Amino acid sequence: MDAKHRKRLFRVAQYLLGALTLAWVLGQVEWERTVSLFASVSIETSVALVAVSGVGLLVALAMWHVLLDRIEDTRFRAAIDTGLIVLFVNHLLPSRLSGRAVAPFVVHHRTGMAYSGAVGVSGVHTGLYALLYGFVAFLGLVLSVGQLPLGLALVLVLSTALYAAAGTVVLLAGINLSAVERIAGGIEIIARRVPIVGDRLAALAKKLPEFSAASADTFRTLLRDPVAIVSYTAGFVVAQLIVPGLRVWLIFESLGVSLEPALFLPFYLVMAYSVTLLPLTPGGVGVTEATATAVFIALGVPSTAIVTAIFVDRLLGSYLPALVGWYPSLKMDLSKLVESPSQE
Repeated sequence: MDAKHRKRLFRVAQYLLGALTLAWVLGQVEWERTVSLFASVSIETSVALVAVSGVGLLVALAMWHVLLDRIEDTRFRAAIDTGLIVLFVNHLLPSRLSGRAVAPFVVHHRTGMAYSGAVGVSGVHTGLYALLYGFVAFLGLVLSVGQLPLGLALVLVLSTALYAAAGTVVLLAGINLSAVERIAGGIEIIARRVPIVGDRLAALAKKLPEFSAASADTFRTLLRDPVAIVSYTAGFVVAQLIVPGLRVWLIFESLGVSLEPALFLPFYLVMAYSVTLLPLTPGGVGVTEATATAVFIALGVPSTAIVTAIFVDRLLGSYLPALVGWYPSLKMDLSKLVESPSQE
């Protein structure tokens, strides 16, 4: 089989895989229930929900652009594709961090940034996101002290702690990536003993210090950039607190339900959704909705209202954006994703 036919076969397999994964994600949405839920709210509220959700998605994607553009001049379209693809992958693998593990490859493919820079940008994005999410979830726990069942509270404490720990570890590891140099020599010696591919592995291990140092430099550049940190944090507040809080508040108002004080609502949502980090189901599907429902019932919200609110919030804020990410994921040349960073 010549190169042209192999490339065509690979492309067919790629689109088939994309179609299968899209079908899986689509299967997670209860479409009949979705239509009936939207029918229960006013037209004005439905329009407001869609508009607010659109703003939230754009801001979330802009968080990628903020970091990428501080390192290299990056088109916003490339940042959009990067964010959407990572969202899509997040809903195919257990734990939200799973999708972010492929982010460096996505960044490199969509922006042309060197792998070392892509690792640095992706690491800072993951670390800051996890740290901010853990902090906000912790505030939600503090605000709900004494109101949640012990078992549920323990699960949320665990997931919140994991977010905070993950963010701290990623950022510290990124800053100290140059420490890889101390073990690169030993890896190179061991790699040379591997049959057939030993020389190739040893060559890659030899380049680790340079690759890691370059990534660490990107980490430091971004973390010392107040514009990048402040802009990213502001984007997080809008995309993860204000927009979801406003979305659920609009649904509550439409159903005649209130939660006092309303300002606590965004913190409760982040806390309840923190279980997405636990590797239970792909994208936290099912587990997240069940946990969030249990949290708000414990806080005194009627079950019928919170089931509707959580479902619509997850649909507009998570599942539909992930589905949109399916299309740019088809543009990914998977053969390039497996290229060694040493080829840079």
